Amino acid sequence: MLPADGRYKNLEIWRLAHSFALEVYRTTKSFPKNEEFGLTAQIRRAVVSVPTNIVEGYSRRGDKELARFIDIALGSLAEARYLLSFSRDLGYLPATELFNIEKQAGELGSKLWRFYEKVRSKKTL
Repeated sequence: MLPADGRYKNLEIWRLAHSFALEVYRTTKSFPKNEEFGLTAQIRRAVVSVPTNIVEGYSRRGDKELARFIDIALGSLAEARYLLSFSRDLGYLPATELFNIEKQAGELGSKLWRFYEKVRSKKTL
């Protein structure tokens, strides 16, 4: 059994978010050096915010708090998706890589949204 602070690892949405963040970190290694403290850093902050907010929300007491942090994670995912698309438009990210990342982000977003709705409906009962 995982300790109380590691229970989030049982969540499929956390595992997907963690994998997504790792993939984006790997992908952005090839971005231009002059973007290291600009676009690259902003993308990385956004993608790591998704699993981080899941962890933080899951460690809180109550569904209201969990729903709030999942909502923040959804916003971070949207930010990351835009920044990745912007990177493609700048020529930093090949279309095939963006397609693969977007596929992963789409699955994560869909499951994260369903989880959010489930948690949110529980708190209104």
